[in-house]
Amino acid sequence: MVKMSDVAKLANVSTATVSRVLRNPETVKENTRKKVLNVIEQLNYQPNILARHFRRNETNTILVMVPNILNTVFTGIIEGIESEAARNGYRVLLGNTNKSVENEYGLIDLLKQKQTDGMILFSARMDPKTLVNLSEEYPIVLTTAYIDGLKVPTVSIDNISSSRNAVAHLIKLGHTRIAHISGPLEFNGSRDRYKGYQQALLQNDLEIDSMLVQEGDFTLESGYNLMLKFIAMEHPPTAVFTGNDEMAMGVIKAAKDHGLKVPEDLAVVGFDNISFSAIFEPALTTIAQPLFKMGQVSMQLLLQQIQGVQVSKIQHILESELIIRDSCGGKGKKK
Repeated sequence: MVKMSDVAKLANVSTATVSRVLRNPETVKENTRKKVLNVIEQLNYQPNILARHFRRNETNTILVMVPNILNTVFTGIIEGIESEAARNGYRVLLGNTNKSVENEYGLIDLLKQKQTDGMILFSARMDPKTLVNLSEEYPIVLTTAYIDGLKVPTVSIDNISSSRNAVAHLIKLGHTRIAHISGPLEFNGSRDRYKGYQQALLQNDLEIDSMLVQEGDFTLESGYNLMLKFIAMEHPPTAVFTGNDEMAMGVIKAAKDHGLKVPEDLAVVGFDNISFSAIFEPALTTIAQPLFKMGQVSMQLLLQQIQGVQVSKIQHILESELIIRDSCGGKGKKK
């Protein structure tokens, strides 16, 4: 059976363009319209009547629900989403929840009222049952994280192995007393990064000291304040691995304010590879996520659902990379 994607491929246009030729031909350039119509005739493509009825209700707009628009990690992913959306004739409506579950429920109404064709979530504080019910009725993709048992397409990296590699690098540099400042442990991503930290220590026969593990909130301030706790210890850590780059920068600031040199007295590794990490002093060793590609893949998965294509693979894991810079003292050394 010929599908709309077959027409788009042969005509060398997006499926959104084929849809516009069928629905609103006056919005498509004459040359493009003729090319698409010729391919439709050539392939004997017969659009499903019911599907065409639903297409009349399409908005060619998708909702992206973000917990904090100021987060530079999210900005990188949004760029990938917008690029892929524009390429397929879709607009992006950005919903900033400000970490409020009430705002999440408010934005969900846009889906229910048919004001958007689908939704990409960066994280969800709402009740998992609500999300399950939504996913059964509307196209949804979860990016940067996942929720156990939820059969919704997700795009992320392997946070456990990424963190394990980062801590293993510190161990190879000779550190045995390594602290960890996690993100909020209510999130799977933060818990997985903590698991990676634990695994690296256990695999190298090092003790997991609960005093060396603190829960932050992804802000520079929390990294700074929690580092003060470590500094006050009788036997402070010689290295710190944090759940994101901003907290790592807070750690470095606290260390400098108390006369410690980084990396000579304290090695620091962050997570995310935000743009500022390369020009921070010292340049931050970190885990790089393929943010733009995460956005692209998320949008591609959403488009498949909008077009009625069944997504066979639920969890999509992209590659991360340990970027070794000055803050760990291991630049130029083997990983």
